[in-house]
Amino acid sequence: MIKDRRLFVFLLLCIPLMTLSAQTHVSVPVDDPVYHILEQAQLRGLCDPLPSVKPYSRSVVLAAINEMLAAEVEGLRALGGQERVILENAKRRFGNPERGLSLERGAYHYELRTRKKGIPFSGDIGIGVETVFSAGVYPGEGDAFWGTDDWGSIYTNGDMGEHFSYWFKISGGIFRIPRSVRGEYHTFYKDFSPPSTNTSGNEDAVIIAYSQPLSWFPYDYQRKWDGNNIFGSEGITAGGQLGWPDDVSIGSSILSEMSGEFFGDTLRWRFGRIQREWAGMSNGNSLVFNATARPFVSLEAIFNPVPWFSFSALTGGLEFFDWKSGAAESFQNFFSIGQLELNYKNYVHFDIGSTAVWPKRFELGYIFPVTSNFMYQNNIGDYDNMALFGNIKVQYPGIAALWISGFIDEIEVSSAKRLFELDRQMFAFQAGISGVIPFLPFAQVVLSYTKIEPYTYTHTRLFTPWNGDSLMEISYVNNGAPIGYYLPPNSDEIKLCFELLPVPGTQAHFQYQMIRHGADYGNGAVDGSSFQSELASQGRSELKELRKYFLKDGAYEWIHIIKVGGEYTFGKLKLPFTVFGEAGIVFSYFTNINGGEANDGSPHGYSIIDTAEYPKSTTFIATLGFRLFL
Repeated sequence: MIKDRRLFVFLLLCIPLMTLSAQTHVSVPVDDPVYHILEQAQLRGLCDPLPSVKPYSRSVVLAAINEMLAAEVEGLRALGGQERVILENAKRRFGNPERGLSLERGAYHYELRTRKKGIPFSGDIGIGVETVFSAGVYPGEGDAFWGTDDWGSIYTNGDMGEHFSYWFKISGGIFRIPRSVRGEYHTFYKDFSPPSTNTSGNEDAVIIAYSQPLSWFPYDYQRKWDGNNIFGSEGITAGGQLGWPDDVSIGSSILSEMSGEFFGDTLRWRFGRIQREWAGMSNGNSLVFNATARPFVSLEAIFNPVPWFSFSALTGGLEFFDWKSGAAESFQNFFSIGQLELNYKNYVHFDIGSTAVWPKRFELGYIFPVTSNFMYQNNIGDYDNMALFGNIKVQYPGIAALWISGFIDEIEVSSAKRLFELDRQMFAFQAGISGVIPFLPFAQVVLSYTKIEPYTYTHTRLFTPWNGDSLMEISYVNNGAPIGYYLPPNSDEIKLCFELLPVPGTQAHFQYQMIRHGADYGNGAVDGSSFQSELASQGRSELKELRKYFLKDGAYEWIHIIKVGGEYTFGKLKLPFTVFGEAGIVFSYFTNINGGEANDGSPHGYSIIDTAEYPKSTTFIATLGFRLFL
């Protein structure tokens, strides 16, 4: 009898711990391969629609995986044998670890109870290493560049009770990311002169235009260091801190979060500094809050009571870039976003929302989630950078999905017929299609076209009453990187990508991109082609200099990128060792108008050029890296 009682008490103590480990609310990083699986699951109708607000918590990912494994579908939508193995592996990865040290995970797992109230407490302490080497060879120029990005991390995460989780990671890195100076660029349009009644403080500034990292694919490299890095030759001193590591440098990064849920996982919340992606109809394609955006501290809430309805809101503090340049004084901003989503099963998705970049102050209206950021700014004086966004996606499960996305920075309704002519019409749009490739494990093809109009994501510097005489910069960037799509204003892109998971532990992809972007330097520079561009408030609709004629108003860079890549995790080893890499070729050249001057207010014919200022280039690029315990 006594033994039976002890067994009963033991079971009562163990059940909460078992439940806890399976319901952790720690987020899964947005670059984790499981997001490709979840995108496929929704495309094939294997699970209920998930909110387009990422990252997801481990509990959400596990619930979706279990739903996929239990789905009773036939034909092309049904799971294959390899796919089931892949899902089971993912389920173990996010599931309940055993107590003690695990070399297979590079972590120590513990479970205990607090002394006073006996609240279950569990977590991990672990390490991770990632190393990447990359090289770019320019045969026509006789140049070659190499770069490296090497990081070691220590982390801890866990759960306290059934409704609260935490995660903290500190990393140190050694890196070298070479780039070159291309020229200079004016923030305002050519021949701009401030009006006599210049109460806004508009003043042209000359900025340096840099190339993309020379040993990485264009618009592909995402920096990981926080704030500034320390230039190796200067030593570890404050005077040696620089904004960009053209030579070998060291730096650090801290990511962390606290998260939880209320009302049976109906209301989820998160407070932390992590990477996110909102309103993307395919992974990495968001126009409003892209996965390539730098992390910042923010508080978010997701109300998702049923699969067909979701409402999300977030407010956080943006970070400046390169404090030695004086950016800290003029860039002190918050960012708020709210989004409403509606779904009809797995057939139709619709979302709409608004954003605000606003100079720091105690402003309850932007913090309060159940209001429109876009409408609220009219109540407080219109000192902030507002935007609207929306997405519509229709799909036939198991076959394909079609979507249209829009981001409205600023438009003038009275001149809507001139959307593609006036610079003051600032918006971006995207159209895409994703389709299932049958008979291959989790294989899909995604084709998208994205267009970003001049001056989109930018904003004129303004005086604000609570910041004295400082001109505040409120462009749509964080820590020097875009919050929205990764391309700068006055660009378009055609992107075709094939992705699949051939066998468990393996990923493969092939991608083609054609990117066209207005030159942000030189004699053919096109106004509104940089995140630092500014559009004066006077004469936006009248001045002929403020007309846009894509490809026909100055010099444009054309970039063709063809690359193939993948990764493989050695499953038979007790150490989770992953090798990954990419290789490909980049063709780039410029076109310029035939006759006339850039930004003269008239469209011109154009042709390919090859000059010292705007040269042709062919580049072979290869990256190779490995991860251990990550």
